[in-house]
Amino acid sequence: MSIATEPRSGTGPSAFRVAAGAVAVTTVSVLPVFLTGALSVQLSADLGFDPSGLGLVVALYFGVSACCSLPVGMLVERIGSRATSRIAVLGSAVLLAALALGARSYGSLVTLLLCASWCNVMGQLASNLTLARSVPQRRMGLSFGVKQAAIPTATLLSGIAVPAIALTVGWRWAYALGAVLALAALALCPREDAGPQARPAKGDRATSALAVIGAASGMAAGTATALGVFLVASAVERGVDPGLSGLVLTMGSVVGLSIRLLHGWLADRREEASRNAHARGGARRGSGHVAVVSASLAAGAIGFGLLAVPGTPALVIGTVLAFGLGWAWPGLLQFAVVRLNPSAPAAATAVVQVGVYAGSFAGPIVFGWLAAHASFPVAWTVSAGVMLAAAALMLVGRRMLVAHARRSA
Repeated sequence: MSIATEPRSGTGPSAFRVAAGAVAVTTVSVLPVFLTGALSVQLSADLGFDPSGLGLVVALYFGVSACCSLPVGMLVERIGSRATSRIAVLGSAVLLAALALGARSYGSLVTLLLCASWCNVMGQLASNLTLARSVPQRRMGLSFGVKQAAIPTATLLSGIAVPAIALTVGWRWAYALGAVLALAALALCPREDAGPQARPAKGDRATSALAVIGAASGMAAGTATALGVFLVASAVERGVDPGLSGLVLTMGSVVGLSIRLLHGWLADRREEASRNAHARGGARRGSGHVAVVSASLAAGAIGFGLLAVPGTPALVIGTVLAFGLGWAWPGLLQFAVVRLNPSAPAAATAVVQVGVYAGSFAGPIVFGWLAAHASFPVAWTVSAGVMLAAAALMLVGRRMLVAHARRSA
């Protein structure tokens, strides 16, 4: 399994600017759905829906994303990250403005969010392509950590929007401000496309291993998506003030953002140590990163279990662990996938993203149904079990990567 290790040219944009652009594009592309989750209490009061209704709209959003992932990945590879980044950002700005003005019923909210789902897919994959072809190898792990920090950044902004905007001037203004932020992100979109790279040999593609890893990612993403969407509603039901609930969500987002950066930095250190020791090759380095992802998922399950325990201390500690460990792995995983497939990074990560989006489709539906028909504690307990199962399946995918590397060698 070949991995490109040659350094990028120093004549292109700085790694900092590339990473900043990737963060901006990814953040505003996913902002509509996480903003909807943070504003769920106000939205449900005005538009008339319960937790299962919230779970359904978020699930449909990610279900459409799963259907779009593979074709959008091929489109991004074909026309480049420069154009597709701008399309995703502009699309998100238009849909956020439409949510502010046109979400007058539950049905219109669902319709507008579904229209926004492709922006998330295109923004994610365009940013992956930008990083894979513009950032030096020695900084790529950190760059993917920075880029995936966009997800907790979107959750952080959504959490801040609850006490600062939704509880003062109204939830529609929160969507309007999101549209303004999306337009501002255009200035950070990539200004050029990197040159095309040769296609990898078909035998070099660990497609089966990627499919298994994608399935594990789907299970983990389903529970983690429910975390960002239902945490505020769960805290409010247990008697926590809505404003404080939004701040707890913000705190968890900061922790998740920080750990994603740490994952990326440590990945670069492992890559450097591996190169210096003349390790066997990229397959083993990539599988090492996947093992770290599995460990993070297993530890994050503790946080989800604590969310089922009554009391504010359990809520705070559970939020920190769930965000910091159970939802801090996507950047590291995408980095590992890109290192295994350097010639088609957008298409390769699209395979894994199908699982992530499919899990994000099913997770909120199941969680919302459990919360509405049983209780939030039951839903959080089930989430902890699913996260542990995802950690185990991730190890299966790792073993398949190692076996594939040995066969290739």
